[in-house]
Amino acid sequence: MRQPQQHDAAQPLPDAELARRIADGDLSVLPQLMRRHNQTLYRTTRSILNDDAEAEDAVQEAYIHAYRAMGQFQGNAKLSTWLVRIAVNVALERLRKRRRRAEVIDLYGDAAPDGELPEADMGAHAPERPEQALLRMEMRRLVEDKVSRLPDVFRAVFVLRALEEMSVDETADCLGIPAETVRTRYFRARGLLREALAREIDTCVADAFSFAGERCDRIVAGVMARLDPSRRKA
Repeated sequence: MRQPQQHDAAQPLPDAELARRIADGDLSVLPQLMRRHNQTLYRTTRSILNDDAEAEDAVQEAYIHAYRAMGQFQGNAKLSTWLVRIAVNVALERLRKRRRRAEVIDLYGDAAPDGELPEADMGAHAPERPEQALLRMEMRRLVEDKVSRLPDVFRAVFVLRALEEMSVDETADCLGIPAETVRTRYFRARGLLREALAREIDTCVADAFSFAGERCDRIVAGVMARLDPSRRKA
């Protein structure tokens, strides 16, 4: 069995080196890769599936696919973009299965004319104003709620552009849609959120869907257990 290479845990390895070692079968560096990209992949899958638990499962599945295909990563794009593409495909496949008997929203297709867009009830369930010490926490919860209520075709674009701060071209590359479509959907998504949140969106959106340590640990443990049977609990 191949022995993991030694490395200084205090010095994070660059993505290219992590990819190379994982492609060579070094499982010991996979947790470092996952912890670096967990939040981006979770936010991406959740933006498509709109469900916390299913998004976590999709992230784990995406890492399994990525691990098995790591030798095919050529480095022509950023590793993060490559991982997001895999996560998007996994999430869309889960969405298709979930909606097999219903109409599936196609993230790759053109958006309907503005007059025909499926508007969500962006104003419902606004929280009561909390005490000052809890204001930011409540506003974060409100942002998450409103982002979750965005129409499907807008939500993924908004998450990648606003929360993950991807460029238009990176977002288009990840979702497989034209750059102009990204611009249009992002503009429309921001408009809907502004209507619901007014000025608060600009101060709170950076903290939306933060990636808690417990969830991060759970995803890492789940992937490692699937790839290394010796890590499974008795």
